[in-house]
Amino acid sequence: VQLQASGGGLAQPGGSLRLSCAASGYTLDYYTIAWFRQAPGKEREGVSCISSSDSTYTVDSVKGRFTISKDVAKNTAYLQMNSLKPEDTAVYYCATDFEVRNCDVALGYPHRWDYWGKGTQVTVSS
Repeated sequence: VQLQASGGGLAQPGGSLRLSCAASGYTLDYYTIAWFRQAPGKEREGVSCISSSDSTYTVDSVKGRFTISKDVAKNTAYLQMNSLKPEDTAVYYCATDFEVRNCDVALGYPHRWDYWGKGTQVTVSS
């Protein structure tokens, strides 16, 4: 199982970025996949997740601004980030776990996710 996150970069406040998480070694659509982020000096936190049944959950701090999705044909998940704020600055990671079904709870426990991609840096600054 490999996950490769990409798409980070520098954005201005109010701008947008789309992160991608390309999966290999397994079928992404069969399992829950999630996005986490970690800001300097802070703990890793869950951002959003999408289950095998396409149900999604997004934390309140980014709800209405961030949208998770997946492309089955490309075996890739995405995180569309709009109306970016400086406090969104962090390293963003995608992760999956073959036992997670209801990810709204599991988002609160980063340590329980088995597979992680390398992070992609998102910096929001003017």
